[in-house]
Amino acid sequence: MTSPLTQINLPQSLEASRIHVLPRAAYYIADFISEEEEEAILHKVETAPKARWRQLTHRRLQTWPSDLIKDTLLDARPLPDWLEDPVVSRILSIPLSDDEPNIFAGSPHGRPNHVLINEYPPSTGIMPHKDGSAYHPVVCTVSLGASLCLNLYKSKEGGDGALDPEPVWRILQEPRSLLITTADLYSEYLHGIAPISTDVDISAQTIANWSLLRAPSSYQDGLNQRQTRTSLTFRDVLKVSKLGSKLGPMFNRP
Repeated sequence: MTSPLTQINLPQSLEASRIHVLPRAAYYIADFISEEEEEAILHKVETAPKARWRQLTHRRLQTWPSDLIKDTLLDARPLPDWLEDPVVSRILSIPLSDDEPNIFAGSPHGRPNHVLINEYPPSTGIMPHKDGSAYHPVVCTVSLGASLCLNLYKSKEGGDGALDPEPVWRILQEPRSLLITTADLYSEYLHGIAPISTDVDISAQTIANWSLLRAPSSYQDGLNQRQTRTSLTFRDVLKVSKLGSKLGPMFNRP
């Protein structure tokens, strides 16, 4: 599904966008949204009410429609239109294969019901972690504004739980791309972003999704100078309660 007017290029099925270097559980679409859609979403993010932002030490984030309390989504309202369309509608329009439904067909609500928006200035990262048991094991991340490398980690052999400090794989996430991780990559591996200003050693040998990149020639020098990147992470929260609507503005931020 190619549209030169809107600069999107969707596969006929996710199987065509599978990252073959990784376990059979990850997909990458470079041109998932257009430049115009990217600008429109970034505008919505940047002009959101101040109450939507949570300031951390080196970065800030938003949650839609609300935060989780004890792994439960208290606000059952639908996502705002600017997150539903084009992102959710487009994710749901792509089958897994020619005869299989979309990636959320097996989730409790059949679609994402929660979005975490993270803003990563240069030299900002996040420690290796797992997303936990609050979500159905499908993570869809749209990247806006700039590229960076996502690192995937595995615990060391031996069973003591220690993390191998070297990533097993690296995924380069370009602006306007969609990365989907599922199954073992969700449950068995950790993911993180190094707090550096430049991603180095970028090549076909070191980047798992190299063959699916929009512009691999942009990294011929092996470097990616980071700029501010905004990520939209779409997931289906397993437990949903309408209690939040009765608890006041603390759980129902504008």
